Amino acid sequence: MSTFQKAGEKMTNYRWTICAMLFFATTINYLDRQVLSLTWDEFIKPEFHWDESHYGTITAVFSICYAACMLFAGRFVDWMGSKKGFLWAIGVWSVGACLHALCGVITESYVGLSTAAELTAAVGDTAVVIATVSMYCFLVARCVLALGEAGNFPAAIKVTAEYFPKKDRAYATSIFNAGASIGALIAPLSIPLLAKHMGWEMAFIVIGALGFIWMGFWVFMYDAPSKSKHVNKAELEYIEQDKLTEGEAAKDEDGEEKKMPFWKCFSYKQTWAFAFGKFMTDGVWWFFLFWTPSYLNTQFGIKTSEGLGIALIFTLYAITMLSIYGGKLPTIIINKTGMNPYAARMRAMLIFAFFPLVVLFAQPLGNISPWLPVILIGIAGAAHQSWSANIFSTVGDMFPKTAIASITGIGGMAGGIGSMLLQKFAGNLFVHADKVQMEFMGFIGKPAGYFVVFCICAVAYLIGWVVMKSLVPKYKPITLD
Repeated sequence: MSTFQKAGEKMTNYRWTICAMLFFATTINYLDRQVLSLTWDEFIKPEFHWDESHYGTITAVFSICYAACMLFAGRFVDWMGSKKGFLWAIGVWSVGACLHALCGVITESYVGLSTAAELTAAVGDTAVVIATVSMYCFLVARCVLALGEAGNFPAAIKVTAEYFPKKDRAYATSIFNAGASIGALIAPLSIPLLAKHMGWEMAFIVIGALGFIWMGFWVFMYDAPSKSKHVNKAELEYIEQDKLTEGEAAKDEDGEEKKMPFWKCFSYKQTWAFAFGKFMTDGVWWFFLFWTPSYLNTQFGIKTSEGLGIALIFTLYAITMLSIYGGKLPTIIINKTGMNPYAARMRAMLIFAFFPLVVLFAQPLGNISPWLPVILIGIAGAAHQSWSANIFSTVGDMFPKTAIASITGIGGMAGGIGSMLLQKFAGNLFVHADKVQMEFMGFIGKPAGYFVVFCICAVAYLIGWVVMKSLVPKYKPITLD
């Protein structure tokens, strides 16, 4: 920081520029993640002879790979630092996104066919081989994507803790986390059209290339607040205001902040509370993200490349944008009641936990119009993103900055495991429900299967909140001696 800054100068607001960069990274993250869900049912499924079981396996493996990588991604980011850690993460996932485009070529080469039309026309054992080989090709690409994407949230939460005081972190997190909704909002407007006019392979390549552009900006724009030429003394004092009330962080003999040993992260109830909250709820968001396009096609015969399908998906994720205000609620509670950040966040999360109950009515109201379940799923999605912004911020409330990415990674691993279980269960359930014409609450076949999963999604947040509150009933920050 410049030594020529004048006393009493107006505070800079560079922290919001960094927040905008996190927002764009998350937007790209979710665009890359959405390409498969918006192309598999209409474009990829016929070419490779997939059913819901193949797709369920791919989403489940992605989830478990993401979970495993999250465990180490957080530690990697703490070790590498925010700048280099984020560059590695987005670079790897962008490569993984582009790799999906090669799956068709590899499958054609393996089975001895030369065009997508020949793959589609195949029957019998050849069709089975095509389905199996293509699925494993996509699994490899998804695992590379998961490896990189696992670093996004640990890095983003770490940067947020570096650039924002505790009282503003949930709001900043809700802003960059809104990138998930924006990514999902832009996706149906762009990806199906790219796949329709340029081929599904180009959809993966074009969207995947966006990450490399982001990397170019990050190299020149990010530095730690104390080293950034864009952050003046007034803004730095605002960012570091918590030090006045909590004291300096523990330092080692070299003057650096002490780091928490990785194994020790698991010894705190705060870690397990965060992890369980993620385990119960991450899969709900990913289910809506991965399966809503297929749900619209299965239940209503609506394709996402058509006008109505685009409008429905756009509306769903437009509603989730309300989550920006969800991150502001704890600040309002703190200002009005004087509560500590953790207590205010838990109160806000309890409020958000009730909103997903509306998806219990998605299937019954779907008999009236497809717009009604989409609106209800959108409300649940907004509640999830509001919940997510606050649960991420509890890590910064409780843990020292040097451990934030590691704890975030552990929670992300738990969320990925929960998602894997839900995605695999859903895929197998839909195939089974269709095969035996399962009945549930007046619905038959796949619609009955969707109703079952909607019921699970509806109550997940309340269960997660109760367990979190039981493990950590009061604000108790962790300090390193």
